[in-house]
Amino acid sequence: MDKLEKWIRLRIKLVAFCFLVAFVLVAVRAFQLQVLGQEGWKKRAERQHQKVISLTPKRGTIYDRNGEELALSVEVDSIYVEPHKVTARDRTARSLSDVLSLRAATIKSKLKSNKKFIWLKRQVSPRESEMVKALDLDGVGLTKEHRRFYPNAEVGAQVLGFTGIDPRGLEGVELKYDSVMLGEGGYLVMERDAFGHGIGSGESVVKGVQSGGNLYLTIDKNIQYIAEKELAAGVASARAKAGSVVVLDPASGEILALANQPDYNPNAYRKYRPRHWRNRAVCDTFEPGSTMKVFVMAAALNERLVRADQIIDCENGSYPVGGKVIHDHHPYKKLTAAEVIKVSSNIGAAKIGKALERDRLYNYLTDFGFGRKSGIDLPGEVSGLLRQPSRWFEVDLAAISFGQGMTTTPLQLARAAGALANDGFLMDAPIVERITNDRGEVVEKRTPQAVRQVVSKKVARQVREMMALVVDEGGTGTLAAVPGFRVGGKTGTAQKVDPVTGGYSVDKRTASFLGMVPAEKPRLVVLVMIDEPKGHVYGGLVAAPVFSKIAAQALRYLKVAPTEGNNVDPLPPLPTVEALAAPVPVAAVAGEGHDAPVMPDFSGMSYRQVLQAMSSTGINIKLKGSGRVVSQSPAPGSLIKYASEVWVRLAPPT
Repeated sequence: MDKLEKWIRLRIKLVAFCFLVAFVLVAVRAFQLQVLGQEGWKKRAERQHQKVISLTPKRGTIYDRNGEELALSVEVDSIYVEPHKVTARDRTARSLSDVLSLRAATIKSKLKSNKKFIWLKRQVSPRESEMVKALDLDGVGLTKEHRRFYPNAEVGAQVLGFTGIDPRGLEGVELKYDSVMLGEGGYLVMERDAFGHGIGSGESVVKGVQSGGNLYLTIDKNIQYIAEKELAAGVASARAKAGSVVVLDPASGEILALANQPDYNPNAYRKYRPRHWRNRAVCDTFEPGSTMKVFVMAAALNERLVRADQIIDCENGSYPVGGKVIHDHHPYKKLTAAEVIKVSSNIGAAKIGKALERDRLYNYLTDFGFGRKSGIDLPGEVSGLLRQPSRWFEVDLAAISFGQGMTTTPLQLARAAGALANDGFLMDAPIVERITNDRGEVVEKRTPQAVRQVVSKKVARQVREMMALVVDEGGTGTLAAVPGFRVGGKTGTAQKVDPVTGGYSVDKRTASFLGMVPAEKPRLVVLVMIDEPKGHVYGGLVAAPVFSKIAAQALRYLKVAPTEGNNVDPLPPLPTVEALAAPVPVAAVAGEGHDAPVMPDFSGMSYRQVLQAMSSTGINIKLKGSGRVVSQSPAPGSLIKYASEVWVRLAPPT
């Protein structure tokens, strides 16, 4: 009996011990789940009961050098559907089709989907958004996203580039600085039950959208507009294939404008072909032609191999070199070195190049930046072609001396000219001058750097004087003259290579003009390149007038005082809104016995600025078109006669 009782007690103790061990294990596991693993299990539960849809982040803003907005993100609505909540699919599909300009069959197929969330149309217009809200359809919702907007349309399009719906940068600065400008996106949370059915409103954003970094470019929006407007007119007038303009400040090397034709509107980039998106000023190369002669001359002067007044025999227009014959467009006999530049003698340039020989000429050209990428912070830059001197034959040395047998980009050519305008110093300046965060604090600031001194200050000034002769009477660039200023420049005309034959094309050429103004101490360097002009093909006839118009307007905009007192600028300065808002002057009208108002100058003004002028002056003006004022009647400064029609015509840059 005692043994049985002991056995029973032992069994009770064993059972109690097992229960104790089990309780401890359960308690430990509960502690692990409820305390130690609380966050992990909580996140798992959230993932099971919530569907998270990523929203587009807000990109930073792009500004010009004066703080004018060039690209910004605006808040717009995106339309989505939750198919399981839609009650009348046919009616819903028809209603949305009419409002969103989508096929009813496409919408209906989405409404039949087993998915819980489907985007219907993203980043819709305000009108579409309001109409969808007015329909008040079951299972159809709206949420806020950020869409990229370019307020100046085509102005600076190839520099800025554009973004996709992501919104990842796809071209231009948008692509190059994508990681800097791309902000932190928000999340749309859709609540769902254990069966995966949506519950709640589905509109809560659990993480806010944070803006990315802002960029300040060296580009000046107004000079960019001027360059694009005049380039477009020049390309159209020459019936050319394309064209590029580079405007830079030689003292700093900063790019004030990069214009290209054809252009496009980045707000609707899908309507254009990739050739419109390309920034030709940095991505395309061409043979520079006679513009190269000024750099060959600078190298020879710097090496003291030639003097400005040295006589060079130009062989009466025909000169055999390496089994080939070089010709001038006019048979010259004896010319000074300065006159070689003025009249653009190929033979004179070839003889100067021969004095330098291969290695020295190659070293100077590379020091000017030819054959090398400038390192500009824009995508797609190419280096151009400048072969090693060991691969030059005698005729190659001559051809390169007058700009054939090598290629360059418009940016490289303008940058090299900037060195001559800057007393021999080649400058390096990025297109992005500074980066700020979403609070406006400067995160990074870039300053222009002097890369090297290519030629001496004395030589740079000598070459500028020679370039001024090009625009004087008897030179090849007289049409580049800017009233009130002394211009230094060089024309260029080069045959294009025929890709089929491998030789030079009979009828395809590039025409260019490389100029700086004022010639004594340049404030601007402007390169104009016109690709495949029809009819007149010479740089002095096609590109030089475009330079003149761009330089004249840019100098007035920058308020640069004329340096030539005897020359009167026939074009008035661009008016400001404040100037137009001033009281309208009146003048006595001969024979009419009363005073009449004087027509202000509306050149380059926007639609809104003209309206402000109308309000402040009391003049009734008829507005035609949209964009900027390109013509007006009566002419600026003319008396407005009683009952006469007063109008201004506006047009976009293109």
